[in-house]
Amino acid sequence: MVTARLCALLLLAVSFATGGAARAEDGYRLWLRHAPVADAAQQTPGSVTLSGSDSPTALLARDELTRALSELYPHGAAGGGTPILLRRVTDPAMRDGAFRIAPAERGVAIIAASDTGLLYGAFALLRELGQGKAIGAIRLDEAPAYTLRMLNHWDNPDGHVERGYAGRSIFDWWHLPGYVDARMTDYARANASIGINGVVINNVNARAMMLEPRYIAKVKALADTFRPWGIRVYVSARFSAPRDIGGLKTADPLDPAVRAWWKAKADEIYTAIPDFGGFLVKANSEGQPGPQDYGRSHADGANMLAEAIGERGTVIWRAFVYAAENKEDRAKQAFTEFQPLDGKFAKNVVVQVKNGPIDFQPREPFHPLFGAMPRTQLAMELQITKEYLGFASHLAFLGPLFEEALGADTGRGGSVAETVTVIAGVANTGSDRNWTGSHFDQANWYAFGRLAWNPKLPSDQIAREWAAQTFSRDTAFLNAVVPMMMSSRAAVVDYMTPLGLAHVMGTGHHYGPAPWVSDLARPEWNPVYYHRADRAGIGFDRTPTGSNALAQYAPDVAKRLLADEELLLWFRHVSWDHRLKNGNTLWEELPRRYDRGVAAVARMGATWATLAPHVDTQRHRAVADFLRVQADEAQWWRDASLAYWSAVSGRALPAGHAAPRHPLSWYQAQRFPEAPGE
Repeated sequence: MVTARLCALLLLAVSFATGGAARAEDGYRLWLRHAPVADAAQQTPGSVTLSGSDSPTALLARDELTRALSELYPHGAAGGGTPILLRRVTDPAMRDGAFRIAPAERGVAIIAASDTGLLYGAFALLRELGQGKAIGAIRLDEAPAYTLRMLNHWDNPDGHVERGYAGRSIFDWWHLPGYVDARMTDYARANASIGINGVVINNVNARAMMLEPRYIAKVKALADTFRPWGIRVYVSARFSAPRDIGGLKTADPLDPAVRAWWKAKADEIYTAIPDFGGFLVKANSEGQPGPQDYGRSHADGANMLAEAIGERGTVIWRAFVYAAENKEDRAKQAFTEFQPLDGKFAKNVVVQVKNGPIDFQPREPFHPLFGAMPRTQLAMELQITKEYLGFASHLAFLGPLFEEALGADTGRGGSVAETVTVIAGVANTGSDRNWTGSHFDQANWYAFGRLAWNPKLPSDQIAREWAAQTFSRDTAFLNAVVPMMMSSRAAVVDYMTPLGLAHVMGTGHHYGPAPWVSDLARPEWNPVYYHRADRAGIGFDRTPTGSNALAQYAPDVAKRLLADEELLLWFRHVSWDHRLKNGNTLWEELPRRYDRGVAAVARMGATWATLAPHVDTQRHRAVADFLRVQADEAQWWRDASLAYWSAVSGRALPAGHAAPRHPLSWYQAQRFPEAPGE
């Protein structure tokens, strides 16, 4: 029986599919546009039948198919078309979320042993049809690679989003729980379509008030909305909450009163939200409170929370730690603190590790903790919002970055993807009508979900899927736009941080180049800490003659990383006259890389201009405008960086490379108090 609440949810889902018909091409519908198939294949889908379940989730799967098929094939199918059977079965061999799509006696069947499997199967079928494939040719047998595939929102209760470049937060905390915006259902539907099943709804720099009863009621309203879409809600918890809002004098994880407070708080939350996912915690990092404040370890803190939650949920403990008083190379600190704790975390604790050892740089080596903690559950944390890759205004498809990180060989038991149990991504959604600030940034949300489901998917396949569903399935369009997407991240690396440079962005807001900054309170906040450029050369020595961060990797991996010229300046301080494999000196190669990046952006703009016949005017113009912004800012990055390197090295630019448009002092004088996301 369909409840009144489910009817409301279904109506809200319809609002996504039909919402703002007058603005149908403003990007709101993401990759779920279901543009009509112009030349329908001989086998066209027909009616949808559901059997084996009448749960809210199963009904959403049925209605999602029915509605989407009416959009893909608005004129129906001759003779009624090929029936689609949604069938919930009992099959212990099928994991939660797994599904099969195969021919059936009277049509095509989507078979699953769970209701979420039916939902994922429905979206998978639509994804194939949305690329123009004939229903009779579709054969899929899939299961998610990871049990938990989650987004981390850095959203604050006041609506500001830290490192958010798509407007204000999508979570309207002020009006919750009485009013739940329809956008919440649209958001959950989009996540379900790419297999995301967990959402941390507040910033890791958490406020204790998120655990107060009035906020638990707000979280419950979101959990109730997300639940039919197979999504569990998580909350970032402030470690000092027992002291901040609990009336205790301490937050010591070994104090019995503190442990009792957290147990009572967990019970309170689970009473309101029985399927509450658990806590995400940032502790003893960037000024956040944590167990080390009391002489305890990260394991002591995490295990205290794990005990409070019990088997009901998960504690996700971030390994992003570094301290001003710690003189050790920042790239080494997380490994130094966490690796000795391997095997000491409770079974319902997951240690969440950023993909690289610094902080979401355009290019980094994989984090050495991957593979080095075999007795601990690890999560890989990726950043979907592009804090260091040009915000939402630069086109940088992150599929290759994600694929590169997941596929890296740890030398300790397989690839990174094979050594983690959870995939997490820092969300890039916001209140902008197109959700992500720019249309192509939607592709990074999509790519994250697809790779969290299957880390072996090739990035170019993901790009093609997304582009076909989002813009056009025309072969000429796809053959032009997919290579453009696939080369875009490499272009950003070239004009921002070539050859292993890192963290040379502006202070605080991280907008634009500022390799000259050297006056910040903490050494590791200064770009000069990372590049160490001087008259003799440039780069951070992480070999045995320097910080020896290289030793944190398996020996064979360390050799490979040291030989990789794309990471040259990450691991070595070399002379400006250092000779590269292509025969160029470093000083000859640096401007070549910067110029290559600038030229690549120009080519993207030219390519996009030719694709106007394939894309609606509104979105084509928006992308073209952003590509012009990117071209200007790529030139700025190139000029400011080379002006500084030239001044530090005392060398003129090599012949054939244009001088910067302004003197170095002009670039150093630029200020951006209005930069978003700080």
